[in-house]
Amino acid sequence: MKRKVCLIEAFESDFNSVKTSFEKQVIKKYKDSDKMYKNTIWYKSLLDAEKTSLKEDKIRKIHYKFEDDREMVEEYNVDTHVLLRRSWKVKGKLGSEGKWDVEIGDPIPDGIQSIESTEIVESKDQPIVMRRNTRVNLEWRIRNLPYPIETYCIKANNEDKFIILSTTNKKYYKKLQIPELTRLGLSIEQANIQSSHKYNTLIIMYKKPQQLLDMEKDWYQELDKVKPVKDIPNECKTQ
Repeated sequence: MKRKVCLIEAFESDFNSVKTSFEKQVIKKYKDSDKMYKNTIWYKSLLDAEKTSLKEDKIRKIHYKFEDDREMVEEYNVDTHVLLRRSWKVKGKLGSEGKWDVEIGDPIPDGIQSIESTEIVESKDQPIVMRRNTRVNLEWRIRNLPYPIETYCIKANNEDKFIILSTTNKKYYKKLQIPELTRLGLSIEQANIQSSHKYNTLIIMYKKPQQLLDMEKDWYQELDKVKPVKDIPNECKTQ
């Protein structure tokens, strides 16, 4: 004998089904709202760029060619997924081969420079700014700054989108850009800034906001879709 379906049970079943579907939509919408970086011009330009991937030992290199013909190369540690270097191709004068401008990471070793590319070199005693990237922080290491830690004043300036570094003895002043935040439309928070000083080097650390952490994680997964090549392009060999 077949059991008759109670109208109340049928109503509750339908209601729970609708409720579950609604909850899933709310959760999905909430999660999507946490990934606003996907709506930025920067993220979309990365998606649309022509990408080439190659691996050398523990380094993964990605060469980007954007729709406006700009070129960028990124280098990642394959174990930690940390971005070690980001550099941009700068067009040379009179149609000559351009050089690479480093945004993050150690400078690219210079080869034999032509007369055209030779520039005035700063004294080795002058402060030198190095950009670094870790899992949780954006860092600046400024060498040849011998003053004690209490000498430095480090302030967030959201109006001009800089971190302003100055000294109480008026010996040094520097504006530090944070393109990672500018590209995502994020403000600079004073509470995220920390600093230390040792061996004549001032280290400024900026704690990465959650949006940037999420984007870096998602983007590295996106790069897994880029098929690696066997032959290393000439422009990437110099990186």
